[in-house]
Amino acid sequence: MRTSNRTLTRRGILGLGAGAAAAAGLAGCGTGTHSSSDGSHQAGDAGKPSPSGSGKAPAKPIGDGSTSYTGKQPHQPDAPVPLEPGQTPPQFVVFSWDGAGEVGNGLFPRFLDLAQEHGAHMTFFLSGLYLLPESKKRLYDPPNNPRGASDIGYLTDEHIKATLKNVRRAWLDGHEIGTHFNGHFCGGGGSVGNWTSAQWRSEIDQAKSFVKEWKTNSGWTDLPALPFDYDKELVGGRTPCLLGQDNLLPTARELGWRYDASSPGGRQVWPVKKDGVWDFPLQQIPFPGHSFEVLSMDYNILANQSVNSTKAPAHNYPGWREQATKAYISGFKRAYETNRAPFFIGNHFEEWNGGIYMDAVENTLKHIAREKEKGEDIRLVSFRQFTDWMDVQKPEVLAKLRNVEVGQQPTGGWNAFLKDTSSAGSTPSGSAA
Repeated sequence: MRTSNRTLTRRGILGLGAGAAAAAGLAGCGTGTHSSSDGSHQAGDAGKPSPSGSGKAPAKPIGDGSTSYTGKQPHQPDAPVPLEPGQTPPQFVVFSWDGAGEVGNGLFPRFLDLAQEHGAHMTFFLSGLYLLPESKKRLYDPPNNPRGASDIGYLTDEHIKATLKNVRRAWLDGHEIGTHFNGHFCGGGGSVGNWTSAQWRSEIDQAKSFVKEWKTNSGWTDLPALPFDYDKELVGGRTPCLLGQDNLLPTARELGWRYDASSPGGRQVWPVKKDGVWDFPLQQIPFPGHSFEVLSMDYNILANQSVNSTKAPAHNYPGWREQATKAYISGFKRAYETNRAPFFIGNHFEEWNGGIYMDAVENTLKHIAREKEKGEDIRLVSFRQFTDWMDVQKPEVLAKLRNVEVGQQPTGGWNAFLKDTSSAGSTPSGSAA
């Protein structure tokens, strides 16, 4: 298999220069430019939701009241359990969103509604700057960049309020709130790809502070708090343009993060840990009509369809929409019918090329939900929920799962393959087999 090297960095979206990446599999990601002056629910193991928290407990304000403790998160799956000998692994699917800002296009609530309709949970990687008013931009001190700079800009006040509303709803609906960090720098000397572990710590501290202190920074003390403790909620993220993971991981481990979703060009196999943190990469999936594969993210499909354009001629849209949908469904089908590796999809709340990628994501989720309704063990979960499941599995079972290659079925079927795992050794959970 080979993957396309036609990918774009965030600067490609901004029109700040050529964005084609030289390395195969490198992904460009981010959310759109906005007002920039700088540049029922997912089932658990038993297949039914568990009322593990209502979100209606008396709120206990944290800090300045921007966040609060409201009890256990509502609408979480049943507690995960280890696979039984001979049991077929569930098919996990994670839809994730980079930036997670609501900018008046209605995409955030659209997908919250869709998730609720089909019993899905997702991960929203919130950009910290999306809760910081532009009038306070100098509070942001990005590593190797001017104070207040951002390659994704700042939201308007009304869009920040809309983002707060949707983030609040997302958590109460059972979704995960991760981080996409802040300024989304992908090129030049200030690129996140050049940041040290200490600089990543600064970026994370600032991202958390913008979430935990939005009332102080905005003065909007009359708005309700976010219903979670972000210090405890935040257990993973995805870096801008999938750059800088090597230096991020030591800091992530020190902070107690459980996973990172920043790797580009991953294969559809069962995950391992890197530096003690689960590595959940975007994956190479079939790209209909081509001999190469494409990363499982809307922007990388766009990059291979319309090169440098996020607004290509409209006559291309129907065919591209169908191609994008088929790519996602092909990735799901390949995993589901063979090695049952988890399937990860990355998205942005953007209307690139007439919004066809949003349609493709919706069509894909509906397709998977129909398969799930047939009684199959398919779980539409957040990264955090998937991490919970991985953490309780027996090391020898995970070791065997990693031995099943992309597109391969287990020898003798799942019952025979996982009937006896004693020969798999005692590989620690998360280590390469």
